[in-house]
Amino acid sequence: MEEINWGIIGCGDVTEVKSGPAFNKIPNSKLVAVMRRDAQKAKDYATRHQVPKWYANADELINDPAVNAIYIATPPSSHTEYALKAMAAGKPVYVEKPMALSYHDGKQMVDAANANDVKLVIAHYRREQPFFLKIKSLIDENSIGKIRLVNLSFLQPSNNDVIAKSEANWRIDPSISGGGLFHDMAPHQLDLMLYFFGEVERCGGLSTSTTNSIADDLVTGQIQFKNNTIFNGTWCFNVAKADTTDQCEIYGESGKISFPIFGNQLSLTQNDQTTIYEAEALAHVQQPMIAKVVAYFLGNAENPCKGETALETMKLLDAFTQKQS
Repeated sequence: MEEINWGIIGCGDVTEVKSGPAFNKIPNSKLVAVMRRDAQKAKDYATRHQVPKWYANADELINDPAVNAIYIATPPSSHTEYALKAMAAGKPVYVEKPMALSYHDGKQMVDAANANDVKLVIAHYRREQPFFLKIKSLIDENSIGKIRLVNLSFLQPSNNDVIAKSEANWRIDPSISGGGLFHDMAPHQLDLMLYFFGEVERCGGLSTSTTNSIADDLVTGQIQFKNNTIFNGTWCFNVAKADTTDQCEIYGESGKISFPIFGNQLSLTQNDQTTIYEAEALAHVQQPMIAKVVAYFLGNAENPCKGETALETMKLLDAFTQKQS
């Protein structure tokens, strides 16, 4: 394989700017086909983005010989089905987060990738963004000494500008999303904690609905990592607008790193001195990750986020919301 010819299953809003255009901006990568069940919307997307082929049926895209890699960007309820079909066809797969509805469903994908000897990557794309690479380097360089504690608070009003909107609002239907808005947003945050601090020793949490919604909108969770770092997280999607918060604070023995997950400015405090770092906003937030995926699929790099790695995030989601894995 000398070039990755991508097919997208689920060319919805998330692919318009965040990911879709990036496939044509990376060397040896090309977007050649898209699929959406609404044929008119699939055709419209292909026309606007100058994609040669469009489909209303996923099987037709998967079996198109011109497509040699699949990006699955549908809601989580269909990730496993499409990933299994693509891997059975021998095509490497890049799957949106969360990887599946549950740990159990995600493990089916990992087992299929191993059984078919097909490459699988999960789109925890913040791992490759310069902003979070900077934070990772500050931790690895012991800039604040040994890490003691991490506090994360993500509080949002029901009407907010951070969470992507969709026509059917499927993100608050657990049968489609796996849970509520927690399952849409927390994978970014929890994957970063795994990226920063490594393996989990133990974890647990509490969750509830503060309204009549079938999806929990208040979740708390704790993690003890094997390196003895303790993480505390709180997510609420029904607070007053004035209480909107997106803050992660990492406390070390000699300082603190503070940053938002959905922002681009961090502060580093050492010996009562604070330094501010600001990262340039990315035009296409998934582009650095997609570049790594292309390199991996071509055999030129390691997997930037293995299925097994993403399963650890699924374990945390399930543990915090008391699901059975």
